[in-house]
Amino acid sequence: MTQATRTLSPEKMRALHDGLVIPAHPLALDENRRLDERRQRALTRYYIAAGAGGVAVGVHSTQFEIRDPEHNLLEPVLRLAAEEVERAGLDRPFLKIAGICGPTKQALKEAELAVSLGYDAGLLSMGGLADWSEEALLERTREVARLLPVFGFYLQPAVGGRVFSYDFWRRLADIPNVVAIKIAPFNRYQTLDVVRAVCMSDRRDEIALYTGNDDNIVVDLLTTFEFDANGVKVRKSIVGGLLGHWAVWTKKAVELLEEIKRVRGRDEIPSELLTRAAQVTDANAAFFDPAHGFAGCIPGIHEVLRRQGLMRGIWCLNPHETLSPGQAEEIDRVCRAYPHLNDDDFVAAHLGEWLDG
Repeated sequence: MTQATRTLSPEKMRALHDGLVIPAHPLALDENRRLDERRQRALTRYYIAAGAGGVAVGVHSTQFEIRDPEHNLLEPVLRLAAEEVERAGLDRPFLKIAGICGPTKQALKEAELAVSLGYDAGLLSMGGLADWSEEALLERTREVARLLPVFGFYLQPAVGGRVFSYDFWRRLADIPNVVAIKIAPFNRYQTLDVVRAVCMSDRRDEIALYTGNDDNIVVDLLTTFEFDANGVKVRKSIVGGLLGHWAVWTKKAVELLEEIKRVRGRDEIPSELLTRAAQVTDANAAFFDPAHGFAGCIPGIHEVLRRQGLMRGIWCLNPHETLSPGQAEEIDRVCRAYPHLNDDDFVAAHLGEWLDG
């Protein structure tokens, strides 16, 4: 029997298009590099309490190695997050987004798992498929979209992505049940390719744009893009973010997005927001480690969460993945420089209930 296509409810679709903070969920491990279920649940509780509009689980920040047979953690981490969202009994929309990877057969299997666990959409990674044609990747997207709503994903080449043509994104935008695109090439030209492609599609109003450009978060969210689509002026904004950066200091990220929503589209943007944009990028440089080709990006997130008590350590499934030389000192620096960006007091006030809940 053919499985029915999952679609977003009208309420969740409206929330998606209004703009949400969606943290890319980290993986909490113990000193033996095994899943620390208590702290994994605590992280999800933190994101919910901080006001996030969803979580993305099984994505880059959750470590792609969770799919390796020796770890076999994809189902457990997806399930734990789903259980905590259900347990919270929220009276507001909250999107559960599952990372989906691999060739078509694997991607469909992961999509079926996500659907079985009640996930709302799948963030479809193109990573690891460098030898696939754009047409093959589009057909893979079509097949996954027949199972559940798809979040397209432009992943930067530095961490396993590749450069795609404007035509690729133009054709992807036309695929039914593609509901959003995470734009994360860390490149202005390629970001514009995606936005323009969506604006040229008849489905432009059905697709929400989300920033994954951790190096340009605030400016992405402040910008109203405008293109001529066959004589029609089309304006569109990047409305929210699905970000590894927002896995830390999440309550302040929620407050920042609400502040941006209040001024977006106005003729004048407060200069203070542009100053803060640079501060957020500076903090991200410490967390994501571009100085070493992003080698420390996952441990950097872990280190911030460890300092707050949400994680016990910075362990990754890959024992060679750790902070880069000087990265801890850079995190020290941005923590001192930008205390208004952290939510340390909020975490300290609620950590016990998240750990013991």
